Amino acid sequence: MDIQNNIIGLKTSATLAINELSQKLIKDGKEVFKFGLGQSPFPIPEVIVDELKKHAHQKDYINVSGLIGLREEVANYHSNKNQYKYNAESVIIGPGSKELIFQTQLALNCDLLLPSPSWVSYEPQAQIINKRVHWIKTTAKSNWHLEPEELDRACDSLKSVNKLLILNSPNNPSGTSHGNLKELAKISKKHNIVIIADEIYAELDFTGEYKSITHYYPEKTIISSGLSKWCGAGGWRLGTLLFPEGLSHIRDGVRAIASETYTAVSAPIQYAAIKAYSEDHSEFLDSSRIILKMIADYIYRELSSVGVKCQKPQGGFYMICDFSNVENITQEINNDKTLCQKILNDIGFAMLPGSDFGLEEEKLLSRIAFVDFDGSEALKLISNKNFSQENSLDIICPQIVKGVSLLKEWIKSQ
Repeated sequence: MDIQNNIIGLKTSATLAINELSQKLIKDGKEVFKFGLGQSPFPIPEVIVDELKKHAHQKDYINVSGLIGLREEVANYHSNKNQYKYNAESVIIGPGSKELIFQTQLALNCDLLLPSPSWVSYEPQAQIINKRVHWIKTTAKSNWHLEPEELDRACDSLKSVNKLLILNSPNNPSGTSHGNLKELAKISKKHNIVIIADEIYAELDFTGEYKSITHYYPEKTIISSGLSKWCGAGGWRLGTLLFPEGLSHIRDGVRAIASETYTAVSAPIQYAAIKAYSEDHSEFLDSSRIILKMIADYIYRELSSVGVKCQKPQGGFYMICDFSNVENITQEINNDKTLCQKILNDIGFAMLPGSDFGLEEEKLLSRIAFVDFDGSEALKLISNKNFSQENSLDIICPQIVKGVSLLKEWIKSQ
């Protein structure tokens, strides 16, 4: 029996594939510097882990939308952060934000608008359900974010089409934050766009400020978030969706799909997650941001010094690197996949080509994730009152320092 045509050619998600390849190379005895998969290096806060242990006996199916106590806390949290009043009925708890974004795409009769670059799974999810995708180009000049004028132009050419836009900020793959949310909201309102605001990295904005398009356009914005990035609980698979009252029909559609697919998220994890949303984790988050910014600034300085044009991250743990102006590389390498494969083969530095995120292959862009370090040890180090950023990176992230050093030497040798 044949598989569906839209599934032919669909591959393992690029971020997961690079992680599996890295693990295989390590098992084969090769030293690998893991700049591919964006998995949080930080530990889950202890109070949340303790709560999971306490509720390990919970075994019953939970309401499809999620545990009522958890939904109430999620609604309170986002009402504060997103400056819009949500309640428990606004919330759906799911097995990771990735699944919830897919369920939302599945529920909606629309075309998908994506800034280029965007996270690797948005487009393949649309492909699985035969949804049309319209890429809207961005540039380093616009901080790799969507310009309102470009969105307006794209929408003018799609007047008779229902439109869903996914915005992610701080962004994966660029690590940059949107600076024009108010203007984007105005254009979105003009064209009646429904937005999924993927805010999974919002708590990791280096300024500590929670920035959201819901501050300007809450009535048509669905918030997607969860525990994987700020809380370090990627493997727990707990994501959240919040719907404004005017989009309750979409919420009901997603809930119906959930009831026929995953049923409910693990009960013990939902009980534990209440502590993630009800406790004060500001000290943990402040320390995490300090560490990530320190590493981002270091990598930016080091790679810029050998001609790699990097976009300075403003949050999260990603960076886009442009190798197109590095002397001698463009003479032998003409696409980003070849570039990344050669660097992996030569020095074990694993990163992803920009084309996995919707960028053009010939531009020689890559995305790096700077998470190859022990987050627990890093948090302990900076909690020391004698901590100084100077000369501490060798202790905090030795694999990152070594990997960046080898990459610099490789560039110089070309």
